[in-house]
This record gives sequence, structure tokens and C-alpha cells, in this order.
Amino acid sequence: MKSTHISSEQQGEVDVSDESDRPTEEPAFSKDEIFHLLQNERRRMVLRYLRGTEGPVRMRDIAEQVAAWEHDTTVQELTSTQRQRVYIPLYQSHLSKLDKAGIIDYQQNRGIVVRKPLADQIDQYLQIEPSTDTTDEQHSESSWDDYYISATVFCYVLLLGAVIELPIVSLLSGIALSASILLLFTVLTISRLID
Repeated sequence: MKSTHISSEQQGEVDVSDESDRPTEEPAFSKDEIFHLLQNERRRMVLRYLRGTEGPVRMRDIAEQVAAWEHDTTVQELTSTQRQRVYIPLYQSHLSKLDKAGIIDYQQNRGIVVRKPLADQIDQYLQIEPSTDTTDEQHSESSWDDYYISATVFCYVLLLGAVIELPIVSLLSGIALSASILLLFTVLTISRLID
């Protein structure tokens, strides 16, 4: 029986030397497994936190930052209940799952987490950070707000010009003036919907 075991090892050595059959540092799981792993928001937040780190990180620090993100506050303003509600699931479940997948090294008894190189490959499946996405949306919203404010000011100037009978504006009838204002806001609204 031992000789059979040795010949299996020798066969394994032959397989190791055959480089064409071995994948080159591909993850040991499929995209479906990656998506299943990342479907939990807390696990995504852990990876987001670890993205810029090198070396060991205290599990407590990760739990506090994830709790702060969840409650839209700072770490200093967290209550002990908020911390505990995040800490326990991370400690008991989420970090272990990331560890089993090979994305992190989770030393539960020491409370230490280390990001592994495989996490770099997982980053491409993570959503864009909310702060970046929100900033782009806010910029787009504020530019449209500026257009609407400018149009409103222009319309007030137009109306005021009609009331005090400025030469050019006084040529427009009330209906033409109303139609011009309506047309201006219609064009703005359609442009915004297309954008």
C-alpha cells in the first residue's frame, strides 16, 4: 500500500512538471462563487476597508469602520451597541468566509486580518465606492440646478421688462411672452431627460 502511495506521488510530480494543464494563478472559485461571496454588503465593506492597507489590521478597527459606514457616522460617534452589532457577525461569519476563499488571512484568535494578493483580483467585482458615485451625481445635479436657476432669473427679467415696458420686450404680447418662458423650461427639461 505504501508503494502505491509513492507511485501516486511520483505521478503527481509528473503532473506538476506539465505546466500546460495548470492554471496560472487563477482564483480557485468561479465568478458565481465570487458574486455569492460579495453579495453581502458587510463583506464588501471589509474589502473596501482593506483595499488601501498593507500588513496586519486589527479586526476591531475593521468592525468599527464598517459600523460607521453602515450608520453614516464617524467611528468616534458610534455607540457600543452599533459596534457590537457589526463586530459579532464579522467575528463569527463574514471574515471566516473571506479567509476560506483565500482573499484574506483571518487570525481569529489574535483578532488580526491581512489582505492577500487574491483580493486585488476581487476588487474588479466590487462596486464603485459610494462617495465617488455620489460626488459625480451631486456634480451633475448641481449643474442642472444652475441651469434652472439661470432660466428662472432670465424669465423674471423678461417679465419685469414687460411690466416696465422695455423697448424689445414690450413688442411681445402676453401670450408670446408666456410661450417663450414655457418653451425655455420645456427645452431644459427635455435636455435633462436626455442627459
